[in-house]
Amino acid sequence: MVDYSGHNEQELTRLFMAGDDAAFKEIYLRYDKPLYLYAYHKLGNKEESRDMVHDVFAWLLSNRKQLDLKTTLSGYLYRSVLNKIYNLYKHKEVLRKYADEGNQYLDIESTGTDYLIREKDITAMIEKEISAMPPGMRIVYELKSKKYLTAKEIAAELGVAESTVNTQLKRAMKHLKLNLKIFLLLVPILLC
Repeated sequence: MVDYSGHNEQELTRLFMAGDDAAFKEIYLRYDKPLYLYAYHKLGNKEESRDMVHDVFAWLLSNRKQLDLKTTLSGYLYRSVLNKIYNLYKHKEVLRKYADEGNQYLDIESTGTDYLIREKDITAMIEKEISAMPPGMRIVYELKSKKYLTAKEIAAELGVAESTVNTQLKRAMKHLKLNLKIFLLLVPILLC
C-alpha cells in the first residue's frame, strides 16, 4: 500500500475523487480527530460529536464522484460538520417548540382522569423497561428505587462489593435513559 502521509491536501483530494481508497484513509486519519474536537467544542456531547463526524465521512465516501469542491477539502469537512450541528440544533428547537406549544393547551381542570390514565401508562412503560434489565441489575435498581437502600446497604444485603452495586446502578440508569429517551422527549407532547 502506498504511503500518502507526505501528500498535500490537493493531491489527496484528487486521488480520493479518482477512487483511491488509500487516499480516503489518509484523509480520515488527518481530519477525524480535529473534526471530532471541533464538533465536541460546539456540542459538548461525545456521542453526538462522534456521530456527526462519522456521518460526514460516510457521506464523503459515498459521494466522492459527485463531489464539487469550491474550497479546500479541510474547509469543506469543517463546514459539513458545522452544517450538521446547525441541523441538530434546528431539530431540537422544533421538538422544543412543539413541546412548548402543547403545554399551552393543557387544561388541568378537565384532564384529571386523563392524567391518571397516562400516569398509569407511563408507569407501565417504566416497569416494562425495569423488568427487561438483567436480573442482578434489576434487583439492585429495585432495592435502591423502591426500598430506598443505600449502595452500602444493598451491598451488605446481596453480599457483593459496594463498587459492584454502584456499577449496576449506573448501568441501570443508562439502560432506562437509552430505552426511554424518545418517550421522555415526547412526554410534554403526549400530556397535551
